[in-house]
Amino acid sequence: MSRLLTRLAAIFLAVGLFFTSQTLATPQRAAAADPGYLMLHFTGEGSTGQQMYLSHSTDGLHWNDLNDGASILRSTIGTKGVRDPALVRSPDGSKYWIIATDLCWGCGSTVDGSINNGSRSIVVWESTDLVNWSQPWLLNVAGAIPDGRNAWAPEAIWNPATNDYVLYWATNVPLDGKTKHRIFYARTSDFRTITTPQIYIDRPGAQELIDTQIVEVPAGVGNFRYVRASGDGEITIEGSNSILGTWTNLGNLSGIGLTGATGTTGTAVEGPMWMKFRDRNEWALYLDQYAIRGGYMPVTTTNPSAPGTYQIPASGSYNMGVNKKRHGSILNLTAAEESRVLARWPSTPAKRLQSYNFQDRYVRHANYDVRIDQNVSTSPDSQFRIRPGLAGSGTVSFESVNFPGYFLRHANYDFQLVRNDGTAQFAADATFNQVAGLADSTWSSFQSYNHPDRYIRHYAYYLKLDPITTATARADATFRVTN
Repeated sequence: MSRLLTRLAAIFLAVGLFFTSQTLATPQRAAAADPGYLMLHFTGEGSTGQQMYLSHSTDGLHWNDLNDGASILRSTIGTKGVRDPALVRSPDGSKYWIIATDLCWGCGSTVDGSINNGSRSIVVWESTDLVNWSQPWLLNVAGAIPDGRNAWAPEAIWNPATNDYVLYWATNVPLDGKTKHRIFYARTSDFRTITTPQIYIDRPGAQELIDTQIVEVPAGVGNFRYVRASGDGEITIEGSNSILGTWTNLGNLSGIGLTGATGTTGTAVEGPMWMKFRDRNEWALYLDQYAIRGGYMPVTTTNPSAPGTYQIPASGSYNMGVNKKRHGSILNLTAAEESRVLARWPSTPAKRLQSYNFQDRYVRHANYDVRIDQNVSTSPDSQFRIRPGLAGSGTVSFESVNFPGYFLRHANYDFQLVRNDGTAQFAADATFNQVAGLADSTWSSFQSYNHPDRYIRHYAYYLKLDPITTATARADATFRVTN
């Protein structure tokens, strides 16, 4: 219980802080031809930090923030915040899922409310290519658990014994009137329906458990096919030869030098996240330093089932990038996956569109409508990434920074911020030719791709797609691309 209280105190103190630093460094390929690694994570508290972020590494130890450090997915459902994500790949590589805690600390969620009356659902996205994701949906995993109060930190692993996924997560089911998080599991094949939840890990007495992650190890490494690391007051290591079979306690990492804010050992970290190095017989277990709000750090081992072999890497031997990285998961990429991911989220610094004839106003979205407004030069609502045009080479499209995957799109000659649905019609409506400014050639104007006689312009401060025939219209259709 003390571990949970320490954790909650750290979270509560962090509410309202935003860890949204960005890096403009383009991810560099390693000299070797092997593809790298992809980390999915969140960054901290608040509505910005509790979204989905990606980082890339060529060696598994040095990380670059993708998308210039901005989120790549934003939850628009449930609490509208997501934490503790897991990235799941199907055995044949044809589908991917993101599953995450439906929780937004500091965005209306209270500590007690989230523990005792939180969301019983997790948030799920689906993709067939790792870069284009479905709309999110809520999967109720804890609603059928008697007195289940929440659903936190979901994970999933393919189980060849049952030919489906074991989905597991933490739910608070109070014991003797006090909080007690246990790990439950259910089986699923599609992350839309699940079997009846069952207890998976229940520590003795009042001991709680929130975070656990399983890694499959090859034959010849240790005595177990699966190894489980759990953040239950200390990182406990367990082994089994069956995901749903008996697990053996192998020890913990309390003695390797992980220290907390008060100098205590073993209770400083949570959110264990496994990664197998591609080029050698070594694993990294990334641990979230929640007690000192330090984000992830790696410990390494050549035998995941032997706690005595884990070591903290030397100072300077790893770099986590600019963004703080919190509880997530790592995927070893294929060459095709890496190519798609790096092409989708390159370094494209955020830009703003300043009005020519109302130079104190910038293009911004508000409730998905698009207009020019004052006093928004520092608002993320006025930030866009100018991407290669969705419909044609040499053109541009405008993707929102704080609603990734949403683009400026015209419909009936009016503009809205709309999620890209992948259709040819959407691509055409969201694509523009950037030309010399109609009122000043040192500025820019944006000609519609599929209605080339019309341009983006503002009228009564709202963005429209209009023919341009007057001096006023030319000024309304002229913008400066600026930081």
